[in-house]
Amino acid sequence: MPLQKLQFRPGVNRESTTLANEGGWYDCDKIRFRSGYPEKIGGWAALSYNTFLGVCRSLWNWVTLKQYNLLGVGTNLKFYVEDGGEYYDITPLRETNSNPGAGITLTASGTTLTVSDPAADSLQVNDFVTIAGADPIGGIDVNGEYQIATFTSGTTYTVILTTSATGSVSNAAITIAYQINTGLPIYIIGTGWGTGPWSRGAWGSGYTTGFGLQLRLWSQSNFGERLLFSPRGGALYVWDPGAGATPAYGTRGTLISGTDVPSKINQIMVSDTTRITIAFGCNDYGAYDSTPQDPLLVRWSEQESYTGWTPAATNQAGSYRLSHGSEIVGALQTRQEIVVLTDAAVYSMQYLGPPFVYGFNILADNISIVSPNAIATAAGVLFWMGVDKFYVYSGRVEPLPCSVRQYVFNDINRDQEAQFFAGTNEGYSEVWWFYCSKNSTAIDRYVIFNYLDRAWYIGTMPRTAWLDSPLRQFPQAATLGNIIVYHEAAVDDGTTNPPSPINAYIQSSDFNIGEGNNYGFVWRMIPDITFDGSDTTGATSDKPYVQFTMRPRQNPGAAYNTAPDPTVESKQSYAGQTTYNVQEFTEIVYTRVRGRQMAFRVESNSIGTQWQLGVPCIDIRADGRR
Repeated sequence: MPLQKLQFRPGVNRESTTLANEGGWYDCDKIRFRSGYPEKIGGWAALSYNTFLGVCRSLWNWVTLKQYNLLGVGTNLKFYVEDGGEYYDITPLRETNSNPGAGITLTASGTTLTVSDPAADSLQVNDFVTIAGADPIGGIDVNGEYQIATFTSGTTYTVILTTSATGSVSNAAITIAYQINTGLPIYIIGTGWGTGPWSRGAWGSGYTTGFGLQLRLWSQSNFGERLLFSPRGGALYVWDPGAGATPAYGTRGTLISGTDVPSKINQIMVSDTTRITIAFGCNDYGAYDSTPQDPLLVRWSEQESYTGWTPAATNQAGSYRLSHGSEIVGALQTRQEIVVLTDAAVYSMQYLGPPFVYGFNILADNISIVSPNAIATAAGVLFWMGVDKFYVYSGRVEPLPCSVRQYVFNDINRDQEAQFFAGTNEGYSEVWWFYCSKNSTAIDRYVIFNYLDRAWYIGTMPRTAWLDSPLRQFPQAATLGNIIVYHEAAVDDGTTNPPSPINAYIQSSDFNIGEGNNYGFVWRMIPDITFDGSDTTGATSDKPYVQFTMRPRQNPGAAYNTAPDPTVESKQSYAGQTTYNVQEFTEIVYTRVRGRQMAFRVESNSIGTQWQLGVPCIDIRADGRR
């Protein structure tokens, strides 16, 4: 019997049974398609093994006038600027209290330091405070930065000391600086006093049913070399790198306040074409922080300003309230417009110039978006994840056909949808979405759309933020291990030190032997694969390898039978050399498997191995019927 080629359609299809998808791929992890053929995705290398505090939800890359390539890193606990692998804390302060009248008292008992500050307000557990100017307690210096461990009243709280001490101080030189309130790492349901909408119910009463508490998300944009940033639902801050020879890492972000400046913002953006600062889902005009937040209101500043927000005949400041939906979920700049998505409609926001400044048109209604960060633009086209499907906008809004739609949306944790986010990998023509599977409260899965090959593929990967910036060589992502990694910069998993292997595999759908009425016996395979891109320097073996497996079964409802997984190994060393013009590898592998249907699987889990599959062949013969 002649050799049979194993050639399958690009992309993974989970919209039908494995046999109904005969001729395609059914499952994979850490795999992409390039020119129609599957290959192991590139690995990732740590930007550095320095860590930041909190779960990162936002990354923003920009370059200063002195050519410092900086990265804004927003977490639920802090806000940092990264440079050269170092994280500089620029978290803004909300208040600083001094002690001229000896009102502040610090009392130590063991490692618990109780702080009484009559001027403190809006305290919450996990907030950061910095104590300075305090006299030693029992010879122990208690000055420094702490996280609030507990609080017993609006003005009294405790922090944990690293060294035990006993006694108290209340000297006049004490000052306490309070950073802006921390946020939540995940979306949670809260009950009791303080949850639910403000002023709902009788004073002092608590919610007895669960009310969702928003996790901390950030939006960032650079105004020249200055960084504007805002926590979702919070105020606007700016960080100025300064005019010194090096950026002013010792300074913190500062609050932008004043009459008509929005104090409650869901997303901030600076228009690339007009240098106008735009606030989405913000509060209306008035004395600072005196008006309630309107989740459908769009406001913009004067041109070339982020501090002037009062409309006048001599400037372009203004506002517009959208009419469809209950809130603005997200917005993104595209070629000649800003696309604004509410929870029910898609708007085009275009610059018109004075006197109207911006015009708004509805592009589509009855449209959903799952989260503020689940939107990305690639090749001039907008892609986003809805609550039950994917969408694309390339001049008109339409659903994006998806061959893994059921797989994604039938196993998804909608309670944690605010965590979901999108990113691009322009080097491979990909849009990535990261999301939580049904039983996970942390990001653990991804789905990728390759807009060049029109192929979808899936996998598992814990990430919390992503940025594919043209200002840096590789896409950057934040991990649950509190580090930043460069994707496509390595072959292996660089979240560990030393790097560990990436388990990558792809498995085809079942295919019949003939018409399916005969059993088939596969006794050998002829591999076709390339190992270019491998780097086995320092690995146990200098020759990369994969496992080829034919998985037989008797009927579509039967379990796969046990099958050998022979190794296909390069005959060339990839220690110090990563490409070869002529590939040499295992020529024949012997399998000896028997079944009515079979699936083909390729898998690798070794250090330094990179591969792309070609068109392997199997030698199969009829083996009777039953």
